[in-house]
Amino acid sequence: MPRLIVEVMPKPEILDPQGKAVAGSLPRLGFADFASVRQGKRFELEVAGEVTEELLATARRAAEEVLSNPVIEDVVAVYEQVEQ
Repeated sequence: MPRLIVEVMPKPEILDPQGKAVAGSLPRLGFADFASVRQGKRFELEVAGEVTEELLATARRAAEEVLSNPVIEDVVAVYEQVEQ
């Protein structure tokens, strides 16, 4: 069954305390190569039929109106997950 992926991130000017907490933990756990972390959300939307440009546009609209808070978040990606 085809699956659409929606990725939502906090706007750059919004504080990201969860990302900051992860960034603070990584060096203590031996991962010292990362300068910063931003934490977002990922949604997986399964669809019954073929993924079309119209369906992707509908998913983007749902992401912008329902899955994200447009005041503090940006929808950064809407795409079909390709199985490998």
